[in-house]
Amino acid sequence: MSTMYPAETLDKYEDDGTMPDNLAEFSREVVGHRIITAEQTGRGILITLDNAKRVRLSDGGDCCAYTEVNDFLLHADRIEHVITGVGTTDGFTTWHIYADMGDVLEMSVGWSCGNPFYYAYGFTITVEPDVIVLSESPSRAELETEEMDRG
Repeated sequence: MSTMYPAETLDKYEDDGTMPDNLAEFSREVVGHRIITAEQTGRGILITLDNAKRVRLSDGGDCCAYTEVNDFLLHADRIEHVITGVGTTDGFTTWHIYADMGDVLEMSVGWSCGNPFYYAYGFTITVEPDVIVLSESPSRAELETEEMDRG
């Protein structure tokens, strides 16, 4: 994996490891794929990848602790390039999803641990599997036959 941006470290009083863990989890889902679309949702961002999976970063928080995507910039001229890494700058407030030609997607992230480590913060990262659409629904008999064949 490429490292276009040096790994950031935060003071132990700023973060309990939530932000680096979020970055690592997100990276595992997107590296090696291309972004097809990125869209702001009610509370977060939804990224559709070339493998038809959708990665959702949902804003999170409780009381004075929070994590949220403020805005993002998708570089449409670079979406044909496979993502080689994810990095951050400015204390995890700018997230860079990059390929060999530079950033494919940049996200401006606001976050705070609030009253240090008493409240929850960080993104909730979910992966929605690809959707298979059947052109014709199978009959009940076909489904039962398939189930018997399996086992």
